[in-house]
Amino acid sequence: MNKTMTIDLASTAAVDMNGDARVLMPGEAPAEHPQSLLELPAGEARESLFAVHGILGKELPPTRLAVYEAGGGSTSFLPLDVLRRAHVTVVDIDEDQIRNNDYAQETILGDVQSYRFAPGSFDLVICYNVIEHLADVGAALEGFCESLKPGGLMLIGAPNPRSLSGVVTKYTPHWFHVWFYRHVRGDGNAGKPGHAPFPTFFHPLVTLSNLETFASTHGLEAIYWNEYESPRFPEMRLRKPALAALLDAAAAVMNFVLPGKVDVRRGDYHVILRKR
Repeated sequence: MNKTMTIDLASTAAVDMNGDARVLMPGEAPAEHPQSLLELPAGEARESLFAVHGILGKELPPTRLAVYEAGGGSTSFLPLDVLRRAHVTVVDIDEDQIRNNDYAQETILGDVQSYRFAPGSFDLVICYNVIEHLADVGAALEGFCESLKPGGLMLIGAPNPRSLSGVVTKYTPHWFHVWFYRHVRGDGNAGKPGHAPFPTFFHPLVTLSNLETFASTHGLEAIYWNEYESPRFPEMRLRKPALAALLDAAAAVMNFVLPGKVDVRRGDYHVILRKR
């Protein structure tokens, strides 16, 4: 799998109402964008999601779309032009998440690790901030692959377990995650039913190198593959500058001592895979 993606994140693509892509000037945002973009602070995460939207608008067929969202709460990560012409089916194990969803045409209470659709049912499968919470990621991914049409796309957004934020998340208790969301991010609903953070497993397949191997052995090719700075860093620089400065200094030291070109700030990734 070729992981070298020649995409300029400073001037990513926007998609108009006709499905035609155009290049955004630096700092320019589309006239309309979904809540998932509005909630992201300026930075690498937002720019990467812009790039994802441009690719989906270009690569998906310009017709009515069948979309499977594996895990779905109140926020869609689809670009609005795609969402408007998509029939979205959400599967989630959490009744509160199902109840919070207001954009899917069909919602199913079920486990994405075991729930199965007929082969070739969907143009696009989205699994966004979900696989890190699954005990059997392989079973889920195999189901996603089977449900895709030939040429269909799979979008995965997930945290990087080998980043600073990934290591902290993996080796700290869930109550600490709730505390962080409430007192550092300012989310008063954190930990309540249907609200993040959710318990995290970090199955080995969440690691990018293992995900790459899975994709190459299951007939999937990467068309976008990007690790980016966790949005928690720009959030903290705005809300908790002293804490952010301390973490930035710690990250700089870790980047200096770790072998290879490592940046432990790159706490999340976007991957788009195409079924051959």
